[in-house]
Amino acid sequence: MIFVDRADAGRRLAARLRPLADEDPVVLGLPRGGVPVGFEVARELEAPLDVIIVRKLGVPFHRELGFGAIGEGGVRVVHDAIVRMSRAREEELAEVERDEQEELTRQARRFRRGRPRVAVGGRTVIVVDDGIATGATARAACRVARAQGAARVVLAVPVAPPDAAEALRQDADDVVCLSTPAEFSAVGEWYEDFSQTSDAEVVDLLSRSPGMPGEAHPGK
Repeated sequence: MIFVDRADAGRRLAARLRPLADEDPVVLGLPRGGVPVGFEVARELEAPLDVIIVRKLGVPFHRELGFGAIGEGGVRVVHDAIVRMSRAREEELAEVERDEQEELTRQARRFRRGRPRVAVGGRTVIVVDDGIATGATARAACRVARAQGAARVVLAVPVAPPDAAEALRQDADDVVCLSTPAEFSAVGEWYEDFSQTSDAEVVDLLSRSPGMPGEAHPGK
């Protein structure tokens, strides 16, 4: 299955998620690429949209190789096998984590523009990304949502390798994935247009979502 762009992927994903509209959900997009996908889901379900911010922890001197991820609320996911393979010193790994924590804090301020997070306590949370490769970031996001009090966590993505999608069922109550191709090398290969999503686009989409972050929820 090939998607035109993230908006197209979001509309297709929204069609599969439509039954969740009755659960009064909150949609949390992983920035940056998950936000355009999540925007379409939130619009279809008439749900509030917010970001759920996690940062990949890259091996020192080879930052593209992730040894884990961190998220808001002090959530931390680490792949011990990759840590051992990297042979990095403990202080080097700690420095990476400090740097990413600082960036996580900056991103939260930049994307929300001073608005508080959408309250997720007791609600169904739909965590959305534009695709999954290893699953470390999505795993951290699901744990963040759970730590923030979500009653149910649904991970929703357009595409992921079969093993990663299955493994994520340990951290989400449900995983909705439109395509799980056996031959998988990168998320971008399943999109005609996989151009980078800018910070400005994330801020704009959040401002145009059905429920603005920080708004009081009816009946709460």
